[in-house]
Amino acid sequence: MPSVIGIDIAKRTFDIATQQPNGKYRTKAKLPNEVAGFEALQQWLLKHANAQAWIVMEATGAYHEALATWFHDKGYQVCVLNPAQVAYYARSQLQRVKTDKVDAKLIAEYGERHQGDLRAWQPEPPAVRRLKALVRRLEDLQEIQQMERNRLDLADASVQASIYSVLHHVERQIGETLRAIRDHIDDDPDLRNKRDLLTSIDGIGERSAALLLAELGDPLRFASSRAITAYAGLNPRLQESGSYKGQTRISRTGSSRLRAGLYMPAVCSLTHNPAISALRERLSAKGKSGKQIVCAAMRKLLHIAYGVLKSGQRFDPQLALAR
Repeated sequence: MPSVIGIDIAKRTFDIATQQPNGKYRTKAKLPNEVAGFEALQQWLLKHANAQAWIVMEATGAYHEALATWFHDKGYQVCVLNPAQVAYYARSQLQRVKTDKVDAKLIAEYGERHQGDLRAWQPEPPAVRRLKALVRRLEDLQEIQQMERNRLDLADASVQASIYSVLHHVERQIGETLRAIRDHIDDDPDLRNKRDLLTSIDGIGERSAALLLAELGDPLRFASSRAITAYAGLNPRLQESGSYKGQTRISRTGSSRLRAGLYMPAVCSLTHNPAISALRERLSAKGKSGKQIVCAAMRKLLHIAYGVLKSGQRFDPQLALAR
């Protein structure tokens, strides 16, 4: 029986595929992305798959979470892939057709070929899941606020009252969401302790700490500071071939929310954090551009955040300078 089941998930449905010994695929299409569909898949697995089979899917916003959590709770091995992994694999196979069924087959094939590298997915604790929902809602509200402010600059007098009304409502919602985030962290001893450790770092305030905790989940699941840097897409990406040496950029293959959330704290820390101020001076002396320095500051700030969370010790500028 097959040992890998590939699943392509959309908002309302998902397709499944598994490779058979003869190289052909057994598929099932358009199962509902809800409990009824999950139960139908479980019955299908009992007939057509190994009991220890991997259930492999892509991370698709929030659409994969309910299915992944349901099967994890049932004791199945679940692997949630970075979409970039599957996209690069599709290119390597010169895939010319893209449908839900084809994508499910591709995920199954990728899982079979890389079975030794599959990592078991773990659902986030409820407290982190709620924090992430609140933090992302805050981001949405702030985007709406900025959009309305931009409209106000060019708005005719006849609609300005409406825009002010929306702004007033959004500002009230932002305040309520900020209070909900603060209360949620205060009510959870683990989150509260991690928040206090993060805010001991010069440059990281309560909002930035909440975003880091929401987007990183449990930082200790990362094996090293390099792993957490790669997760954020802040790891350097070299471009060299033969005698050609291109510019070194960050990979951007990671959490865009985390990178965006680290930008302003990094800019602030260039002035107020001794360890990062020293980094700026070293890089400036080497002729690095302002953009390169800010990226390096973001990376350094993330390393420091990982260090205080792993050690359980508040930020010590002298210790950071020694490194």
